[in-house]
Amino acid sequence: MGDWLTRIARIEALEDAAFDAGLVAEMERHAARARARPLRFATPTFKEYDTPDIKGCGRNSFPAFSITGGACALDCDHCKAKILEPMIPATKPQILDQKVRALIAAQGLQGFLLSGGSNRKNEIRYERFYPVIEGLKRDFPELRIAIHTALTNAAGARRMEGAGVDTAMMDVIGSDDTIRDVYHLDRPVEDFEETLAALTATGMEISPHIVIGLHYGTLRGEARALEMVARYPTKALVLVVVMPFYAEPGTFATPDTADVGRIFLEAREVLADRDVLLGCARPAGMHKRVTDAYAVMAGLDGIAFPAEGALGVAALTGRSWEQAHACCSIKLGGPARASAGCAA
Repeated sequence: MGDWLTRIARIEALEDAAFDAGLVAEMERHAARARARPLRFATPTFKEYDTPDIKGCGRNSFPAFSITGGACALDCDHCKAKILEPMIPATKPQILDQKVRALIAAQGLQGFLLSGGSNRKNEIRYERFYPVIEGLKRDFPELRIAIHTALTNAAGARRMEGAGVDTAMMDVIGSDDTIRDVYHLDRPVEDFEETLAALTATGMEISPHIVIGLHYGTLRGEARALEMVARYPTKALVLVVVMPFYAEPGTFATPDTADVGRIFLEAREVLADRDVLLGCARPAGMHKRVTDAYAVMAGLDGIAFPAEGALGVAALTGRSWEQAHACCSIKLGGPARASAGCAA
């Protein structure tokens, strides 16, 4: 049979990939822990997706809406508001209401992500959209709604919960330097922890995000961010990797895949009692294939838009899997099952 490193090289999509032998061996030593956790491949419908292994869904079963269109006042160095571009603009409450109801009627929409650009304080002003959410949840109780919160306080968190939001997501940053230099934001790490505390005091499911390599591609603050998440009862942790092609040329390095894989292992160890997921954002190409292979081997619970080769790594590590057409941090449908169809 051979060890994992030898067997990975036999997967066609990974035959030219470079893996850290020591890291793979460390992951293999924890193989039983990884096998015990079912793996979920998330293929939400807010972007096109198709690989030889896993197919996306043609229906808009879980789209993303931006209440600011493509506008964001922060214009963070790593993003430049590009993450908003594929989202459906819904800049007025009535537009959101009309579009969601139309998609429910025409395409069986199961839920959606609500997002938008931040103001200069890293806040997103959702208040005028909450009556729409309340009406949608009243008329369609099974509809699942996720929201990118940005920074908020206890009152803001309770208002989200009261409107009917199911899952709240926020970036957790563990470095004051990164907040200042990359986010152009004059707020300390403690404000991010206060937001996390406020959200976890509600009944919503909380899935914070940590961006690996956020400080211009280097590791700074990730360990502190992980410690912060561990202190609060979150449903899951979503890890993503900074994508330098969004930034000004030359400002960001691409994080080394082995460094990323080690953070996967650390997160799996620290958060053994909850889901650890690999979210949508990460560099493309072979970097993504290697990153996703590490995520499978480390025992992460879910991967959004998995790269070619991920299914092969799941097979060689003995991990069962399912597919769902929703955000990786939202659970839709019934028990796990291998599926390439659109009935998540």
